[in-house]
Amino acid sequence: MIKQLSNKDLGRISPQEFRLTEKIPLVVVLDGIRSMHNVGSVFRTCDAFCVERLVLCGITPTPPHREIQKTALGATETVLWEYEADITEIIKRFKAEGRIVYALEQTNQSILLNEMTINPDEKAVLILGNEVFGVSQEVLDLVDAAIEIRMTGSKHSLNVSVAAGIGIYKFFEATIGL
Repeated sequence: MIKQLSNKDLGRISPQEFRLTEKIPLVVVLDGIRSMHNVGSVFRTCDAFCVERLVLCGITPTPPHREIQKTALGATETVLWEYEADITEIIKRFKAEGRIVYALEQTNQSILLNEMTINPDEKAVLILGNEVFGVSQEVLDLVDAAIEIRMTGSKHSLNVSVAAGIGIYKFFEATIGL
């Protein structure tokens, strides 16, 4: 018989323990995300993979909000986050800190995520854009590189929260040496 594991069986940590846990050197930036459910889902993914910080930009909704909480399931209380109206300011700040800034977007110069090598000590930023329009050209002009998730079906895009999960996992995997 297959039995579902409890939080205790899974070794889940408390929110207090999470705050003290070492984080992967990745900042996730959501720029112009419309859906509160997508925002909540990315919060939850950032918690799951111990992302250093989440930055919400532009029209992206911010906690506290019931619709964000529906999918975040408490991750707004554990993940360090901030709001910045102007994404160009946040990109400049992160570059000044020596971070490599990536946009998760299909471009004529995208690096395929599955072919990308990430230095586990690299401090990185991963930017995700609007659900319809993606990462803006203004942002693409400022980033160090664009990375793309290989897809072979008839659709050429994923929901932003799904794409975030795939991108974040790649950095998590590289950092912990999977």
